[in-house]
Amino acid sequence: MWLYADIKTLGDIPRHYARTTPQQTALVDGAGQVSYSRLDKLTNQIARAVIGEAIPLKSHIGYLGKNSSRYFEALFGVNKAGCALAPLNWRLAAPELALVIADAQCPLVFADIEFEANIKTVQALCTHPFRIVLLDPTRQASTEFDAWVAAQTSSDPHIEVEPWQTALLIYTSGTTGKPKGVQLSHQGLSYMRLCEHLEPALQWQEGDVMMLVMPNFHLVGSGLSVQCLYNGHTLSILPMLDAGQLLKVIARDRPNICALVPTAIQMLLDHPDAKNADFSSLRLVMYAGSPISSRLLQRALVEMGCQFMQFYGATESSGAITLLRPEQHVLDDEAKLKSCGTPLPLIDIKVVDSTGNEVPNGGVGELLVRSPSLFTGYWNQPEATAAALKDGWYRTGDAGRKDEAGLFYLVDRVKDMIVSGGENVYSAEVEQVLLKHPKVKLCAVIGLPDEKWGEKVVAVIVPADGHTATPEEIIAHCRTLIAGYKLPKMVAFAESLPMTATGKVLKRTVREQFLSESAA
Repeated sequence: MWLYADIKTLGDIPRHYARTTPQQTALVDGAGQVSYSRLDKLTNQIARAVIGEAIPLKSHIGYLGKNSSRYFEALFGVNKAGCALAPLNWRLAAPELALVIADAQCPLVFADIEFEANIKTVQALCTHPFRIVLLDPTRQASTEFDAWVAAQTSSDPHIEVEPWQTALLIYTSGTTGKPKGVQLSHQGLSYMRLCEHLEPALQWQEGDVMMLVMPNFHLVGSGLSVQCLYNGHTLSILPMLDAGQLLKVIARDRPNICALVPTAIQMLLDHPDAKNADFSSLRLVMYAGSPISSRLLQRALVEMGCQFMQFYGATESSGAITLLRPEQHVLDDEAKLKSCGTPLPLIDIKVVDSTGNEVPNGGVGELLVRSPSLFTGYWNQPEATAAALKDGWYRTGDAGRKDEAGLFYLVDRVKDMIVSGGENVYSAEVEQVLLKHPKVKLCAVIGLPDEKWGEKVVAVIVPADGHTATPEEIIAHCRTLIAGYKLPKMVAFAESLPMTATGKVLKRTVREQFLSESAA
């Protein structure tokens, strides 16, 4: 059933290819290339260094840094030590990072020297003590990480890892604003690889190179990268999304597959160097975060000359749930382009009403997913886990529908999540920060359409009695507490907000009022 019977955990990936294709390039970034043989030895050394710190098995080891080969060395090394890696969002403010690290109870955090000042601020704020090991992904500076690893032998420690043990702990904010650690197990990730292996649209070819652009703290970044490495191919790594740098790496590494959000595709094609770029190596561009417009798709098909495939997934699903496959991208059918497609093999979806009963085709309800790759739960949050997992089904919190052809469509986000430039922003989290300002009495945060970002974060504020505020001071306040991408791009003031009888803000009404005013 499995593609490789001896790959049962993430640590088995470099082990397998160190035996079968040792000289094959596994990772390539601005610092150079790392073969599978070298990756296996480096990850053994990292594992031994972690073990040498007397860190308990199944601990969560943090990683704060942009994409690099070092991240994947840490990922496999930590797993070989019987622990899990918790990639941290380097865009978060220090108070936010302190909350996540404390929740994960990380005894150790690997940190890029670029973030040295920030992680030390986090360490001072955090209620949970942890050790920092600084590293340099460019490999130019000599760091504690290098000495720490070099002191270890490269022989495999052979730590036994349980199949359902957590391999990755990825944090996602809930609708309450409290971060939730999604526990992704080795077994669940293996089942995700099986679903992909059985999917005709996800076939690999000899010599394939996949390009990583999306951040490692998102499942799109880590999950698709693991998929590439599980299949024994080469991962070309960009530190972060930069259209100009992306074009240079396409020229340097000649990738065949990459994953982007539609906003990134737009930015790439709009870059002045794009008109002279050679996209001929690309076979497939996978995109997620939002549907693609027929206008952008038409332009991308002409200028990039490759196939496009949309995927819809969740951190909790360990990967893609549905695919809108290349052959389903019909340019003259705008409605179909708004679909997120149909499930992968072994994955089931149903649309249910508020009582849990399935709704007929065309009806809108919550999307429930059943998959062998589902997460094992939210770390240390049994009530949230019980609410999300019901009788083997994961409640996505996304409202959608299914048409007569079996295609699924997302029509709203039950969790009030805003997708801005491919980043998930939870309105409740931003609202909690706004309410800390002394001049804010009530507020509502909504997402409004934006040509560049897909959606923009908009804050509507009722000032405290006798006070007035400016958008600038509100945004400045938020900047000290939350990441830049979560900041309101627009701040409006109102005398009151529409409410339900139980005192909840009617966000749909607020959104509709803005949309009607902009259309007038």
